[in-house]
Amino acid sequence: MKRKVIAGVILGVAALSVVFALALRTGGGQAGQPGSDKGEVGVIYVEGAIAAGRGGAGVFGSGASSGEIAAILRKAARTPEIKAVVIRLNSPGGTPVASQEIGLEMERLKRSGKKVVASMGDVAASGAYWVAAGADQIVANPGTLTGSIGVIMQTSNLQGLYDKLGIGTETFISGPHKDMGSPSRPVTPEERAIFQSMIDDIYSQFLDVVAEGRHKDVSEIRPLADGRVFTGRQAKELGLVDRLGDFHDAVLLAGELAGIPGEPAVTELGPKSVWRDLFGDAGGSVRWGLGLPALPQGEPFYPVNLR
Repeated sequence: MKRKVIAGVILGVAALSVVFALALRTGGGQAGQPGSDKGEVGVIYVEGAIAAGRGGAGVFGSGASSGEIAAILRKAARTPEIKAVVIRLNSPGGTPVASQEIGLEMERLKRSGKKVVASMGDVAASGAYWVAAGADQIVANPGTLTGSIGVIMQTSNLQGLYDKLGIGTETFISGPHKDMGSPSRPVTPEERAIFQSMIDDIYSQFLDVVAEGRHKDVSEIRPLADGRVFTGRQAKELGLVDRLGDFHDAVLLAGELAGIPGEPAVTELGPKSVWRDLFGDAGGSVRWGLGLPALPQGEPFYPVNLR
């Protein structure tokens, strides 16, 4: 009985904490700061693996929805008080489409006359660097892990395991490549070439985005785009970021680029995290090596990732 009471108290406290955090989410940004009548700097958080879609990862999940972030970028473009936007990146990467969708909205935001600064946290690699490359300026901490410019796709061949377990499969397809990547058989040489052509095409698109964003030729970016990871300081020396500094430095830079005198007012545009509300930045931290899992079930799924 005593254990049940203790468990009930713990669950009650946890529930009240979540409700309190959700209530805080409706409070908007940091209003009332000096200089807000001269323009504000909006902050958008991109945390966790970046994936295409409309919704976030939920209360207990961790991830960045390209649809949600794109909607926030469009709202920032329509808000006259917002003169500049800081994209706060703390992500190991994600899918090509999700990074492209966020990058496209960032370009539209810049065309609306707003300045965009990318601020890198613990990790801003691969797909997150794709996003950062579209900013007017990139600010990284010296110890940030960034770069990882490349594309990866993986398939599993479980035929040997299936044989040991006595599992047989029968597949009915309309064409010779409809079941490419099926875990029940090896990839054929022709299919391997098809997969590699897809990777090469997306990789070429990635190179073009980075070269354009960094105002360099693709030939200058290619030697750095072999998938390796750089520290923020190394990236600065290689021209992949513009300045070394923290989040506050990025906010000041955004205000400077937008012509806001003094220290600009800051408005958090989202996406908001319950755990960040409860625990601060620690609630949105990520760890290197996070990927998007792909479990073979039904029709083959091709997890192309920028990580």
